[in-house]
Amino acid sequence: MSELGTKTLQEYDQKYVWHPFTQMRDWEASPPIVITHGEGCYLIDSDGNRYLDGVASVWTNVHGHCRREINDAIKRQVDRIEHTTQLGLANDQAAILAKRLVEIAPTGLCKVFYSDNGSTAMEIGIKMAFQYQQHRGGNAAGKTKFISFANAYHGDTIGAVSVGGIDLYHAVFRPLLFPTIQAPSPYCYRCELCSEQDAEKCDRLCLKELERLMASHAEELAGLVIEPLAQGAGGMIVHPPGFLKRVRELCDRYDVLMIADEVAVGFGRTGTMFACQQEGVTPDIMALSKGITAGYLPLAATMATQKVYDAFLGDYRELKTFFHGHTFTGNPIACATALASLDLFKADSLLESLPPKIGYLQERLKVLNELHHVGNVRQCGMLGGIELVRDKRTKEPYPWEERVGMRVCMEALQHGLFLRPLGNIIVVFPPLAITLDDLKFLMDGIEASIRCVTDES
Repeated sequence: MSELGTKTLQEYDQKYVWHPFTQMRDWEASPPIVITHGEGCYLIDSDGNRYLDGVASVWTNVHGHCRREINDAIKRQVDRIEHTTQLGLANDQAAILAKRLVEIAPTGLCKVFYSDNGSTAMEIGIKMAFQYQQHRGGNAAGKTKFISFANAYHGDTIGAVSVGGIDLYHAVFRPLLFPTIQAPSPYCYRCELCSEQDAEKCDRLCLKELERLMASHAEELAGLVIEPLAQGAGGMIVHPPGFLKRVRELCDRYDVLMIADEVAVGFGRTGTMFACQQEGVTPDIMALSKGITAGYLPLAATMATQKVYDAFLGDYRELKTFFHGHTFTGNPIACATALASLDLFKADSLLESLPPKIGYLQERLKVLNELHHVGNVRQCGMLGGIELVRDKRTKEPYPWEERVGMRVCMEALQHGLFLRPLGNIIVVFPPLAITLDDLKFLMDGIEASIRCVTDES
């Protein structure tokens, strides 16, 4: 427990803290839960109440909270050195981690540029792709634009927002953004191009439109930005099989760099270490963060192929240097944490343990799909989305202002769960280390909460 009481901590928070993606007028009206401890897959508040972490602390936690092995690795590194710049120096932990990342990444990604969060990892990828085309020269110098997808979310920095596709988050910043070309999202349940819900019967009109856009704009396209296999913040929108592989083929055909945003789906979330590996795809640039340190510390990596890296080599007078950097690039403590996490993947046979959990999650989502106010369920490995609707037949959504998703998550607290919705979509995103018993507890609580809020007995 904290030395300060719950009421005091709540008062401090409400008086001094501005929370992300939060309407603070609502927050100030009711006392928040104050987390002080973590144990396994559970969060523990200042009064000793336990909540199963159903969203892996914003999609970051892999091995559970307070793993002794990671704690010990951090303590050892703190006793050696806390930070040293990568401007003119190397450090051992960053070098070792870079080698480990190259060994487990899709074949061909061989260079690692460090930063400290997913937004900056994507910002780096965008700038890298733009500068790469400028260094190529000739006609390639005109390749200055990016193509991305509706419902995409790639972070909150200006470049990352520019390639985003969620008006709720991004529209207010439109005057600050650079223009992009937006392709339709492969959102089969609410396809903007056809009425066919079954992905297996769909004519893949979204891919046909993507190809049309790429063919029309090939001479000006520097890169394509994609969240492989699943769009996260857009609503846990799972791509139909083969979509990613076809996107890679189109990028090759039209000479466009493929930038894969694996910030949320990397490090085992989809069942393989990286989502791209499920369809045998190697992007030209890949952004990593969130699970890279198992949710412990801020760290990100932008990986690139030799082809991309080589374009930045030259004499000083040519000004081919990648002029980008962060103060805490390659922080040794964060890198040591990431190495300890990778060690646990092996020690716990974590990837090998996932298939039964993935199968169980699939079974429970199928059951939930039968509820009257569940319009659609989606799953990719150990992530899921449950879309709540007012009318199942017409797919009519609940009005935003009714906050049905948030009400389900508030009810879930009474069942010992912490959840965070995406509008009317309930997110299922537990730590990968969750046991089958705890996964059952999670899904039981979600089902009970949906039934309660939607008045379904």
